[in-house]
Amino acid sequence: MVNNKKLKNEISKILEKKDVKHVICYTNGSYGFQTRPFFISKKEDIEKIIFSPFCVHNLSLYVNNNEEKKTGVVVKGCDSKTIVQLIQEKQLNREKIIIIGIPCNGVIDPKKLRKKISEPLENVDVKETNNKYIISFENKKYEFNKKDLVFDKCLTCEHPTPIIYDVLIDEKIKPVGKEKFEQVKNFEKEKLDNRWRFWEEQFSKCIRCYACRDTCPVCFCEECIAEQLNPQWLCRSVNISENTTWHIMRAFHLAGRCTGCAECERVCPMDIPLMLLNKKLEKEIKELFDYAPGINPKNKPLFAMYKPDDPEEDIK
Repeated sequence: MVNNKKLKNEISKILEKKDVKHVICYTNGSYGFQTRPFFISKKEDIEKIIFSPFCVHNLSLYVNNNEEKKTGVVVKGCDSKTIVQLIQEKQLNREKIIIIGIPCNGVIDPKKLRKKISEPLENVDVKETNNKYIISFENKKYEFNKKDLVFDKCLTCEHPTPIIYDVLIDEKIKPVGKEKFEQVKNFEKEKLDNRWRFWEEQFSKCIRCYACRDTCPVCFCEECIAEQLNPQWLCRSVNISENTTWHIMRAFHLAGRCTGCAECERVCPMDIPLMLLNKKLEKEIKELFDYAPGINPKNKPLFAMYKPDDPEEDIK
Protein backbone atom coordinates (compact mmCIF):
# COMPACT_ATOMS: atom_id res chain seq x y z
CA MET A 1 0.00 0.00 0.00
CA VAL A 2 1.15 3.53 -0.74
CA ASN A 3 2.47 5.72 2.08
CA ASN A 4 -0.38 8.25 2.19
CA LYS A 5 1.41 10.34 4.84
CA LYS A 6 4.39 10.85 2.56
CA LEU A 7 2.07 11.61 -0.37
CA LYS A 8 0.29 14.32 1.62
CA ASN A 9 3.60 15.79 2.82
CA GLU A 10 5.00 16.00 -0.72
CA ILE A 11 1.84 17.61 -2.08
CA SER A 12 1.86 20.05 0.83
CA LYS A 13 5.42 21.09 -0.12
CA ILE A 14 4.41 21.57 -3.75
CA LEU A 15 1.44 23.77 -2.78
CA GLU A 16 3.83 26.08 -0.92
CA LYS A 17 5.46 27.05 -4.19
CA LYS A 18 4.21 30.35 -5.56
CA ASP A 19 4.34 29.19 -9.18
CA VAL A 20 1.94 26.25 -8.60
CA LYS A 21 -1.80 26.67 -9.16
CA HIS A 22 -3.02 23.28 -7.94
CA VAL A 23 -2.24 19.58 -7.70
CA ILE A 24 -4.48 16.97 -9.31
CA CYS A 25 -4.79 13.95 -7.04
CA TYR A 26 -7.44 11.60 -5.61
CA THR A 27 -10.06 11.85 -2.88
CA ASN A 28 -13.06 9.80 -1.79
CA GLY A 29 -16.03 9.89 -4.12
CA SER A 30 -19.61 10.67 -3.24
CA TYR A 31 -20.80 7.09 -3.58
CA GLY A 32 -19.57 3.85 -2.09
CA PHE A 33 -15.98 2.78 -2.64
CA GLN A 34 -15.39 4.96 -5.68
CA THR A 35 -12.75 7.68 -5.70
CA ARG A 36 -12.63 10.80 -7.83
CA PRO A 37 -10.12 13.32 -9.18
CA PHE A 38 -9.37 16.11 -6.71
CA PHE A 39 -7.95 19.53 -7.60
CA ILE A 40 -6.28 20.78 -4.43
CA SER A 41 -5.01 24.35 -4.11
CA LYS A 42 -5.30 24.94 -0.34
CA LYS A 43 -3.17 23.19 2.25
CA GLU A 44 -6.13 23.04 4.64
CA ASP A 45 -7.64 20.39 2.31
CA ILE A 46 -4.58 18.15 2.52
CA GLU A 47 -6.30 15.52 4.68
CA LYS A 48 -8.80 14.85 1.89
CA ILE A 49 -6.06 13.36 -0.26
CA ILE A 50 -5.99 9.58 -0.58
CA PHE A 51 -4.41 6.85 -2.64
CA SER A 52 -5.65 3.27 -2.60
CA PRO A 53 -6.28 0.40 -5.03
CA PHE A 54 -9.60 2.13 -5.78
CA CYS A 55 -7.82 5.07 -7.48
CA VAL A 56 -8.47 4.06 -11.07
CA HIS A 57 -8.68 7.35 -13.00
CA ASN A 58 -5.90 8.40 -15.36
CA LEU A 59 -5.36 11.94 -14.06
CA SER A 60 -3.28 13.01 -17.06
CA LEU A 61 -6.63 13.73 -18.73
CA TYR A 62 -7.09 16.80 -16.52
CA VAL A 63 -3.69 18.47 -16.95
CA ASN A 64 -4.05 21.83 -18.71
CA ASN A 65 -0.90 23.63 -19.81
CA ASN A 66 -2.80 26.78 -20.77
CA GLU A 67 -2.49 27.97 -17.17
CA GLU A 68 0.18 30.51 -16.35
CA LYS A 69 1.22 28.59 -13.26
CA LYS A 70 2.42 25.00 -12.95
CA THR A 71 0.18 22.02 -12.34
CA GLY A 72 1.05 19.09 -10.11
CA VAL A 73 -0.37 15.69 -10.96
CA VAL A 74 -0.32 12.27 -9.30
CA VAL A 75 0.41 9.45 -11.75
CA LYS A 76 0.61 5.69 -11.61
CA GLY A 77 2.99 3.85 -13.93
CA CYS A 78 0.48 3.48 -16.78
CA ASP A 79 -0.64 7.10 -16.36
CA SER A 80 2.94 8.32 -16.73
CA LYS A 81 3.06 6.77 -20.21
CA THR A 82 0.20 9.06 -21.18
CA ILE A 83 2.10 12.08 -19.86
CA VAL A 84 5.09 11.04 -21.98
CA GLN A 85 2.92 10.60 -25.07
CA LEU A 86 1.32 14.02 -24.60
CA ILE A 87 4.75 15.60 -24.22
CA GLN A 88 5.84 13.89 -27.45
CA GLU A 89 2.81 15.27 -29.24
CA LYS A 90 3.46 18.81 -27.93
CA GLN A 91 0.24 18.81 -25.93
CA LEU A 92 2.03 19.24 -22.59
CA ASN A 93 5.01 21.34 -21.61
CA ARG A 94 7.25 19.32 -19.32
CA GLU A 95 8.49 22.45 -17.55
CA LYS A 96 4.95 23.32 -16.44
CA ILE A 97 4.16 19.97 -14.84
CA ILE A 98 5.21 18.65 -11.46
CA ILE A 99 4.80 14.87 -11.59
CA ILE A 100 4.22 12.94 -8.38
CA GLY A 101 4.90 9.32 -9.23
CA ILE A 102 3.30 6.43 -7.38
CA PRO A 103 4.69 2.90 -7.86
CA CYS A 104 1.54 0.84 -8.33
CA ASN A 105 0.87 -2.84 -7.69
CA GLY A 106 -2.42 -2.69 -9.55
CA VAL A 107 -5.83 -1.08 -9.08
CA ILE A 108 -9.20 -2.70 -8.58
CA ASP A 109 -11.60 -2.99 -11.49
CA PRO A 110 -14.99 -1.82 -10.12
CA LYS A 111 -16.85 -4.09 -12.55
CA LYS A 112 -14.99 -7.15 -11.29
CA LEU A 113 -15.59 -6.15 -7.67
CA ARG A 114 -19.33 -5.72 -8.23
CA LYS A 115 -19.51 -9.23 -9.69
CA LYS A 116 -17.86 -10.58 -6.54
CA ILE A 117 -19.93 -8.51 -4.09
CA SER A 118 -23.40 -7.61 -5.32
CA GLU A 119 -24.59 -5.74 -2.21
CA PRO A 120 -24.11 -1.95 -1.91
CA LEU A 121 -20.58 -1.03 -0.80
CA GLU A 122 -20.40 1.94 1.57
CA ASN A 123 -17.46 3.02 3.76
CA VAL A 124 -15.25 0.34 2.27
CA ASP A 125 -11.72 -0.26 3.52
CA VAL A 126 -9.21 -2.18 1.43
CA LYS A 127 -5.92 -3.68 2.56
CA GLU A 128 -3.33 -5.36 0.41
CA THR A 129 -1.27 -8.26 1.72
CA ASN A 130 0.46 -11.31 0.22
CA ASN A 131 -1.07 -10.82 -3.22
CA LYS A 132 -4.54 -10.59 -1.72
CA TYR A 133 -7.06 -7.81 -1.14
CA ILE A 134 -9.02 -7.73 2.10
CA ILE A 135 -12.26 -5.79 1.55
CA SER A 136 -14.03 -4.68 4.76
CA PHE A 137 -17.34 -2.89 5.25
CA GLU A 138 -20.20 -2.96 7.78
CA ASN A 139 -18.47 -5.57 9.96
CA LYS A 140 -18.09 -7.84 6.94
CA LYS A 141 -14.80 -8.96 5.49
CA TYR A 142 -13.99 -10.52 2.12
CA GLU A 143 -10.67 -11.82 0.88
CA PHE A 144 -9.79 -12.08 -2.81
CA ASN A 145 -6.72 -12.89 -4.84
CA LYS A 146 -5.41 -9.70 -6.40
CA LYS A 147 -5.38 -11.20 -9.89
CA ASP A 148 -9.13 -11.76 -9.63
CA LEU A 149 -9.90 -8.08 -8.96
CA VAL A 150 -7.34 -5.93 -10.72
CA PHE A 151 -7.78 -4.60 -14.24
CA ASP A 152 -6.54 -6.89 -16.98
CA LYS A 153 -3.93 -4.27 -17.87
CA CYS A 154 -2.40 -4.65 -14.39
CA LEU A 155 -1.69 -8.35 -14.97
CA THR A 156 0.75 -7.57 -17.79
CA CYS A 157 2.04 -4.20 -16.57
CA GLU A 158 5.63 -3.60 -17.66
CA HIS A 159 5.88 -0.18 -16.02
CA PRO A 160 4.45 -0.29 -12.46
CA THR A 161 6.91 2.45 -11.53
CA PRO A 162 6.22 5.72 -13.37
CA ILE A 163 8.56 6.31 -16.30
CA ILE A 164 8.78 10.02 -15.62
CA TYR A 165 8.43 11.87 -12.30
CA ASP A 166 9.76 14.71 -10.15
CA VAL A 167 8.86 13.09 -6.84
CA LEU A 168 8.52 9.34 -6.29
CA ILE A 169 6.36 8.08 -3.43
CA ASP A 170 7.72 4.80 -2.03
CA GLU A 171 10.23 2.42 -3.62
CA LYS A 172 10.36 1.35 -7.24
CA ILE A 173 8.50 -1.82 -8.18
CA LYS A 174 9.69 -4.49 -10.58
CA PRO A 175 7.45 -5.30 -13.56
CA VAL A 176 4.80 -7.86 -12.67
CA GLY A 177 4.29 -9.22 -16.17
CA LYS A 178 4.93 -8.78 -19.86
CA GLU A 179 2.48 -7.97 -22.60
CA LYS A 180 2.34 -11.00 -24.89
CA PHE A 181 -0.97 -10.09 -26.56
CA GLU A 182 -2.39 -13.50 -25.71
CA GLN A 183 -6.02 -12.37 -25.95
CA VAL A 184 -5.41 -10.83 -29.38
CA LYS A 185 -3.55 -13.89 -30.63
CA ASN A 186 -6.31 -16.22 -29.48
CA PHE A 187 -8.92 -14.06 -31.17
CA GLU A 188 -6.91 -14.04 -34.41
CA LYS A 189 -7.18 -17.84 -34.51
CA GLU A 190 -10.96 -17.63 -34.84
CA LYS A 191 -12.52 -17.90 -38.28
CA LEU A 192 -13.21 -14.61 -40.02
CA ASP A 193 -16.99 -15.10 -39.85
CA ASN A 194 -16.81 -15.75 -36.11
CA ARG A 195 -14.71 -12.66 -35.57
CA TRP A 196 -17.16 -10.52 -37.50
CA ARG A 197 -20.15 -11.91 -35.63
CA PHE A 198 -18.41 -11.10 -32.36
CA TRP A 199 -17.80 -7.47 -33.29
CA GLU A 200 -21.21 -7.13 -34.88
CA GLU A 201 -22.72 -8.14 -31.55
CA GLN A 202 -20.45 -5.78 -29.61
CA PHE A 203 -20.90 -2.76 -31.89
CA SER A 204 -24.66 -3.24 -31.98
CA LYS A 205 -24.68 -2.53 -28.22
CA CYS A 206 -23.03 0.88 -28.65
CA ILE A 207 -25.27 3.85 -27.82
CA ARG A 208 -22.75 6.38 -29.20
CA CYS A 209 -22.43 8.26 -25.94
CA TYR A 210 -18.77 8.94 -26.81
CA ALA A 211 -17.70 8.30 -23.22
CA CYS A 212 -14.72 6.37 -24.64
CA ARG A 213 -13.58 9.44 -26.53
CA ASP A 214 -14.25 11.91 -23.76
CA THR A 215 -12.21 10.00 -21.19
CA CYS A 216 -9.31 9.25 -23.52
CA PRO A 217 -6.38 11.57 -22.69
CA VAL A 218 -4.94 11.31 -26.21
CA CYS A 219 -8.24 12.24 -27.90
CA PHE A 220 -7.74 15.99 -28.03
CA CYS A 221 -8.91 17.15 -31.47
CA GLU A 222 -10.64 20.53 -31.26
CA GLU A 223 -13.44 19.12 -33.39
CA CYS A 224 -14.00 15.37 -33.48
CA ILE A 225 -14.55 13.93 -36.95
CA ALA A 226 -17.64 12.18 -35.54
CA GLU A 227 -19.31 15.56 -35.07
CA GLN A 228 -18.27 17.33 -38.24
CA LEU A 229 -21.17 18.34 -40.44
CA ASN A 230 -19.35 19.96 -43.35
CA PRO A 231 -18.23 17.56 -44.62
CA GLN A 232 -20.07 14.90 -42.66
CA TRP A 233 -17.97 11.78 -42.28
CA LEU A 234 -20.23 9.90 -39.91
CA CYS A 235 -23.99 9.89 -39.52
CA ARG A 236 -25.35 10.33 -36.02
CA SER A 237 -27.83 7.51 -36.28
CA VAL A 238 -27.18 4.59 -33.94
CA ASN A 239 -26.95 1.46 -36.07
CA ILE A 240 -24.45 -1.29 -36.74
CA SER A 241 -22.98 0.41 -39.82
CA GLU A 242 -22.34 3.79 -38.21
CA ASN A 243 -21.27 2.24 -34.91
CA THR A 244 -18.72 0.05 -36.67
CA THR A 245 -17.37 3.03 -38.59
CA TRP A 246 -16.99 4.99 -35.36
CA HIS A 247 -15.11 2.31 -33.44
CA ILE A 248 -12.80 1.28 -36.28
CA MET A 249 -12.06 4.91 -37.07
CA ARG A 250 -11.28 5.72 -33.46
CA ALA A 251 -9.07 2.65 -33.05
CA PHE A 252 -6.96 3.64 -36.05
CA HIS A 253 -6.75 7.20 -34.74
CA LEU A 254 -5.08 5.74 -31.64
CA ALA A 255 -2.66 3.50 -33.53
CA GLY A 256 0.84 4.12 -32.19
CA ARG A 257 -0.61 6.50 -29.60
CA CYS A 258 -2.72 4.44 -27.20
CA THR A 259 -0.77 3.91 -23.97
CA GLY A 260 -3.09 1.18 -22.69
CA CYS A 261 -4.61 3.02 -19.74
CA ALA A 262 -7.94 1.27 -20.57
CA GLU A 263 -10.04 4.22 -19.44
CA CYS A 264 -12.21 3.86 -22.56
CA GLU A 265 -13.21 0.32 -21.64
CA ARG A 266 -13.67 1.22 -17.97
CA VAL A 267 -16.23 3.95 -18.65
CA CYS A 268 -18.14 2.19 -21.44
CA PRO A 269 -21.69 1.74 -20.12
CA MET A 270 -22.29 -1.15 -22.54
CA ASP A 271 -19.15 -3.13 -21.58
CA ILE A 272 -17.74 -3.22 -25.11
CA PRO A 273 -14.22 -4.77 -25.04
CA LEU A 274 -12.56 -1.74 -26.59
CA MET A 275 -9.08 -2.74 -25.44
CA LEU A 276 -9.21 -5.80 -27.68
CA LEU A 277 -9.27 -3.40 -30.63
CA ASN A 278 -6.59 -1.16 -29.14
CA LYS A 279 -4.36 -4.11 -28.26
CA LYS A 280 -4.66 -5.50 -31.80
CA LEU A 281 -3.24 -2.28 -33.21
CA GLU A 282 -0.64 -2.06 -30.44
CA LYS A 283 0.54 -5.56 -31.41
CA GLU A 284 0.77 -4.65 -35.10
CA ILE A 285 2.69 -1.45 -34.37
CA LYS A 286 5.11 -3.38 -32.16
CA GLU A 287 5.72 -6.04 -34.81
CA LEU A 288 5.95 -3.68 -37.79
CA PHE A 289 7.92 -0.83 -36.28
CA ASP A 290 9.29 -2.14 -32.97
CA TYR A 291 7.62 0.85 -31.34
CA ALA A 292 5.74 1.27 -28.07
CA PRO A 293 4.05 4.61 -27.25
CA GLY A 294 4.65 6.61 -24.09
CA ILE A 295 8.11 5.31 -23.23
CA ASN A 296 10.61 8.06 -24.06
CA PRO A 297 9.62 11.76 -24.01
CA LYS A 298 12.59 12.57 -26.28
CA ASN A 299 11.28 10.34 -29.05
CA LYS A 300 9.03 11.63 -31.77
CA PRO A 301 5.55 10.13 -32.21
CA LEU A 302 5.54 7.06 -34.44
CA PHE A 303 3.97 8.67 -37.49
CA ALA A 304 6.07 11.83 -37.15
CA MET A 305 9.42 10.15 -37.69
CA TYR A 306 11.26 8.44 -40.50
CA LYS A 307 13.79 5.62 -40.29
CA PRO A 308 16.11 5.22 -43.29
CA ASP A 309 16.34 1.48 -42.65
CA ASP A 310 12.56 0.95 -42.69
CA PRO A 311 12.11 -2.09 -45.00
CA GLU A 312 8.78 -0.74 -46.32
CA GLU A 313 7.62 -4.26 -47.08
CA ASP A 314 4.00 -3.11 -47.12
CA ILE A 315 4.64 -0.73 -50.04
CA LYS A 316 4.27 -2.35 -53.45
